[in-house]
Order: sequence, then structure tokens, then C-alpha cells
Amino acid sequence: MPPAPGDRDARREDVSETVWQVLADKGFGGLTLRAVAAAMGVSTGMLMHYFPTKRALITHALDLLEKRTAERPRRARPGAGLATVRVMLLDILPLTPGDTARNRIWVSSWDLSLADDDLATAQADRYTRLRSTLLPHLEAARDLGELPADTDLEQLAATVVAFAHGLVVQALFDPDRFPEEVQSAMLDDFLATTAPRRAGTDDNRQAPGSR
Repeated sequence: MPPAPGDRDARREDVSETVWQVLADKGFGGLTLRAVAAAMGVSTGMLMHYFPTKRALITHALDLLEKRTAERPRRARPGAGLATVRVMLLDILPLTPGDTARNRIWVSSWDLSLADDDLATAQADRYTRLRSTLLPHLEAARDLGELPADTDLEQLAATVVAFAHGLVVQALFDPDRFPEEVQSAMLDDFLATTAPRRAGTDDNRQAPGSR
């Protein structure tokens, strides 16, 4: 018998919380109806009133992950330009236990998404949205003279995201080699390479807002 409407709404939060716990413990590879049901102490039959298929469970988990990522605490945004870009990227990197857990879950979702056209499209859309959030701040940086006037901002946004997510993966697999201070320093060095080259200056530039 399916749960009553009031019970269903009340329990859906419990179900979502348990899905998140299973993701944090096992990643998407260990996310199954059986695992969630066991963590809740209920039958898989009861859980199937919420997720009739594993695909429905995975779709909910991805939506939950995106929601929690969007709602996570963020650093205060400084002034316009590269200083804000820097802070936005720091919010992506696995610099805290919470950010590390979220990134581990995201990375574990890639294998599933690559094997499913609809999920792959949804992931590509997420990257498109991320790049679009960077564009106004890159444009401001160009207007402030922090970037060359002829910078292709869309290409730079793609490069910035690729750098950040490449660093995420390395830090997840080798945290001793990429602790917080190393990740921050690498980010500053990367952003420094985007600055205009000026005659009489060397290449040891620091990104705005850096150490």
C-alpha cells in the first residue's frame, strides 16, 4: 500500500537525506535501491513508491547533488574582475571536508552519465551554466585591464573551468600532494598567466586578491 499523501511528503525528506548519506559513503557506484532501503531500515518495495526504477533514483540523486552544491556556503565576493573569479573557483575546489565530499560524489557520477545520453546532456548543461556564471566577471576583468583587450572570453571561461576541474580530480586522488595551500597557489599562478604582458615586467605575477 502506498503511503498517505501527508506521510509521503514528510518521508520524502528522510528519503532524500538517506540518498545523500549513501552517496557520501559509496558514491554513485554504490547507490542502489537496496542500499538506500537498508540505510533507512525499510523494504525496497516501500522505497519504490518514490523511485520505481534505479534510473529514477539516480536522476533524483543528481538533482539533489546540484541543489546541495548550489546551496553550499560560499565565500564573500570581492570587487569586480579576477578577484571574484578567483573566489568562485576557490568555492569549487576541494578545500574543506564538505567540498571534498561533494566533489567525490560529482566525480563518481561521471561514469553513469557517460553511459547515458540524457544524463550526459544534463551534465553538459551544468558545465554550460558554470561557464556562463564566469563570463560577466571575466568581462569585467577585461574592462578593468586585468585581461588583454582581445581575450576570447568564452574560450577563457572554458579554460578556467577545465583547469579547476582538473585540479579537483588531482586533489581528490592525491590529497597529500595537493593540500589546500598548494591548490590555492596553483590557482593564483594560473590566473596570473591570463594577465596582459607588459614590457619590462617578469612573469612572476600574482592574481588579484591572492596571497
